Amino acid sequence: MNTRRQFSYPVIPDGTPCPTVRELLASQGYSRQLMIRIKQAPGGLMADGKPVPINQVLSPGQILTVNLPPEAPSWAVTPAPLPLDIVYEDEDLLVVNKAAGMPVHPSQGNHGNSLADALAWRSLQEEDPVSFRAVSRLDKDTSGLLVVARHPLSACILSDMIQKRQIRRTYLAAGHGDLRRSGLLKGGSSHFTISAPIGRAEGSILERRVDPQNGDPAVTHGRLLAYRPDLDASLAELSLETGRTHQIRVHMRYAGCPLFGDFLYHPDFRYIRRHSLHSWKLSFSHPITKKPLSFTAAVPDDMKCFTDGVLLDSGS
Repeated sequence: MNTRRQFSYPVIPDGTPCPTVRELLASQGYSRQLMIRIKQAPGGLMADGKPVPINQVLSPGQILTVNLPPEAPSWAVTPAPLPLDIVYEDEDLLVVNKAAGMPVHPSQGNHGNSLADALAWRSLQEEDPVSFRAVSRLDKDTSGLLVVARHPLSACILSDMIQKRQIRRTYLAAGHGDLRRSGLLKGGSSHFTISAPIGRAEGSILERRVDPQNGDPAVTHGRLLAYRPDLDASLAELSLETGRTHQIRVHMRYAGCPLFGDFLYHPDFRYIRRHSLHSWKLSFSHPITKKPLSFTAAVPDDMKCFTDGVLLDSGS
C-alpha cells in the first residue's frame, strides 16, 4: 500500500478577495518546491473534483483538494531491522526516542545503522514506502527525542517551525565541575544564560570553539538542577536559542563544566562512554491539526548515575 495523503481546504468568504490556489497553499505552509511537485503530479490539485491550475482564483464555497505525490525512498538508505522507540505516531509525523550511538542519517562509515535505515525497514514491513524526514536532528551520541515528518507537507511546516523557534526542546546534561563557580548564576538563582559566539576550530573539520571575533552568535539557556560532589558533576537542563553545531558541548566547556564522555572536548569516560547529553523534553504544535503536543523521554541507563537522588520535573 502506497499511502497518498490528501488535504482539503474550503474557501470561506471573509470579505476579502478570494485567493488563488497558490496563495491558499502558501497560507497553509506549502513551500514553493512542494507546490511545483504537486502541480506536476496527475490529480495533484483539484477544485470541486476537477483539475485546477495553481494560478486559478478560487470562488467562495469551493473546496481545494491537494493530493500529495507519492515518494520513492531515498537511494542512500539501507533498510535495516534496528530497534526503534517510537513514543508518538500519526499520519503526519513520528516522535522517536533515539538511542545513543545511532546516527540520524547515513554517512561515510554509517550505513545500515542509522535512524533513517531503521525507519525505512519499518516502512517496508508495513508495505508503505514513506520517505521519512528527521526535521530535528541530534548528534550520533546524543540520546533522546526528535521529530520525524512522514510526508513533505508536515516536513515543510515543521522545518519552518524550527526556524521560528516554535519547537521547544529541553536537554539534560551532566558537566564535569561545579557550575556554581562559573559566575553564570547570579544572586543565588539556578538559572543562567551562556551567550558566546561559536566558530570552527582552526585546523579541524569537526571541532568548534568559542570565537568572539569570527564566530556565529550562539545562546544557550539553562537551569542547574543539582551539583553532585561525589561525582564532581553539575546536572543541568538546557535549551537552545540558536542551533550551532555542538553548541551545548562547546558552551558547557566554555562555562568550565565540559560534558563527561565527550571524545572531542572532554574525554573523561569514568562514568559514561559517550557525551552526557540527552534530548529530554519536546513540545510543539502539531503541524496539521495545531494540537499542542508534549513529550518526555526517560533518562537513559548510562546517565542515571548523574540523576540518582535528584527530583526531576517530568512535565514540559
